[in-house]
Amino acid sequence: MDFKDQIKQLGDRVARLKESIQTEEATKTALILPFLQTLGYDVFNPLEVVPEFISDIGTKKGEKVDYAVMRESADGSPAEPCMLIECKHWKQSLTLHDNQLLRYFHVTKARFGVLTNGIVYRFYTDLQEANKMDEKPFLEVNLLDLRDNQVEELKKFHKSYFDVETIISTASELKYTGELKVLIQHEMAAPSDALVRYFAKQVYSGTLTAKMMEYFTNLVRKSYQHTFSDQITDRLKTALGQEEIVAPQPVAMELPVTSAAEEKKAPTIVTTQEELEGFYIVRAILRNTIDANRIVHRDAQSYFAILLDDNNRKPICRLHLNGSKKAITVFDENRAEQRYEISSINDIFLYSEALQKALSAYEKPVVS
Repeated sequence: MDFKDQIKQLGDRVARLKESIQTEEATKTALILPFLQTLGYDVFNPLEVVPEFISDIGTKKGEKVDYAVMRESADGSPAEPCMLIECKHWKQSLTLHDNQLLRYFHVTKARFGVLTNGIVYRFYTDLQEANKMDEKPFLEVNLLDLRDNQVEELKKFHKSYFDVETIISTASELKYTGELKVLIQHEMAAPSDALVRYFAKQVYSGTLTAKMMEYFTNLVRKSYQHTFSDQITDRLKTALGQEEIVAPQPVAMELPVTSAAEEKKAPTIVTTQEELEGFYIVRAILRNTIDANRIVHRDAQSYFAILLDDNNRKPICRLHLNGSKKAITVFDENRAEQRYEISSINDIFLYSEALQKALSAYEKPVVS
């Protein structure tokens, strides 16, 4: 099993166990130590992982860090801490405890500090000032929402690949890229006046009165959303170009419908391009969980059904895209219907978790 699979398996473990964990100590044992093991460290070897590492701070003696990951120097001198880890209960917010790790960082030779509650891991270093930990992390990973690029960055902390200079060389880029992404997301949701003015002046020669600013603020927000939606659709078309999503015209389908009554009164069922794109979005959401070929669609007069194994008894969701109001109906673990209105097919991504739960009603996760 490669590192990516191990980390994702750990994420599944965290999701499965977290609700049964009542204390900080249990968080360490059940969630954080397995994480260190996944990074290749022997948590039972005090030469590699030291629990309650003592880090004296000025007149304060006996100050302890939850864990210190140790590495031997190239010249054979005694092992020194390379990474300090401060742990909290999995329900605790991490933002309230950064100062504690800040105090520990500057009195050791460790180049990396990690603040974690067993679910979210925040990695810090000293990019701003030597031997003084930055107040903002250069990398944040949520095991319940893993991204492939984050897995690759985590791999650099694996015992087999750990190299301080390699990590530091990319830390600055990671930090500023992360902060820029937050700013971009904020601007997409609520464009600032400065951004609205910048764009408006490119396309409008009149005076930007308060009314026109309000008008262009709405336009900029919509333009961001449309651009993002178009990019998602283009990527889906590229990834699945060999399939029928490339068909430019609606396709007449003669597939059986889920209702006998509908079969009698529906001479022809037309599957639209939008319905097919919705199907491929659902398939893209679930393809990391199950073989995508097992997810199929059937069209009906009043809805577009997406099923597991082409089985009417295994509905995942239904798309309602041909009426005045678009909607998606998702089946929960008890196969009860939950209907949500959507403004476009790209809103399907908002219900990824619900779709995963619908699938789990038929495909139980493998317990490791």
